[in-house]
Amino acid sequence: MDETPLPVAADTVDDRLVVAISSRALFDLGESHALFEREGLDAYRNYQMQHEDDLLAPGIAFPLVQKLLRLNQSRSGAPRVEVILLSRNSADTGLRIFNAIEHYGLAIERAAFTNGAPTHAYVQPFAADLFLSAHPEDVAHALAAGVAAATILPSKAPTAASEQLRIAFDGDAVLFGDESERVSQEQGLAAFHRHETEHAAHPLPGGPFRGFLDALHRIQGAFSLEQSPIRTALVTARSAPAHKRVILTLRAWGVRIDEALFLGGRDKGPFLEAFGADIFFDDSRANAESARRHVATGHVPHGVSNEPKP
Repeated sequence: MDETPLPVAADTVDDRLVVAISSRALFDLGESHALFEREGLDAYRNYQMQHEDDLLAPGIAFPLVQKLLRLNQSRSGAPRVEVILLSRNSADTGLRIFNAIEHYGLAIERAAFTNGAPTHAYVQPFAADLFLSAHPEDVAHALAAGVAAATILPSKAPTAASEQLRIAFDGDAVLFGDESERVSQEQGLAAFHRHETEHAAHPLPGGPFRGFLDALHRIQGAFSLEQSPIRTALVTARSAPAHKRVILTLRAWGVRIDEALFLGGRDKGPFLEAFGADIFFDDSRANAESARRHVATGHVPHGVSNEPKP
């Protein structure tokens, strides 16, 4: 009997960062999507097949994906990054998308085309750490399944381009749970500050993006601080004295946030633009609408801010 051990697939043993993205987040499909909404699936299919040799323009998340994939060229030994395409196109209409992927030199090999059906069912089988989509319902299902997910909003691309991948997060209901945000909304700001001061020594519970932050931190750990290809920022409406619990929580988690901006309710947009965020994640729709005028923005429909109001 041959007892030679079978080879183990590489992607079962590494600690890759896996990002799943929809075609409408990666490329500008506004014209064809508008046609779909006006005239239906058959008209959309015919349009895409007739134009499959016409190059698609980059979408909102295109620069982010370029930088994510570029991380694989940074250093051997660092965790790898994989980007997976999840699309409601069919295989036929998706050919135009793969033509664009090939043209731009994006190393995207895996994909699922669902021919109009929701794509969220494939987020977990692909072991995605992050899911970005233009379809809010797919995002909501992914979040419910425990995957970091955000709806990509029509946004402004960063003007201060950096070679670094720069990702910014809101705190409560994104990196952290919404426990403290509930106190703020239900009892007011004074009660919130009192609650955070009293619980400063108790780490905040993790929110939907904690795992994604951990994955980024593993990549950062392969580089010195000065040479890191990733820079992260916490951009929160919190201010002193509510800052202390956040700092101690991140310390307890053993993760690094490169910049922490405690804005005390100031508009986040100009600060995000100054940071040069490639993407910003916030649970507040109002904050996301403001931020998208300055940087690419993902709305995270999680927590008390996104619950139906009585």
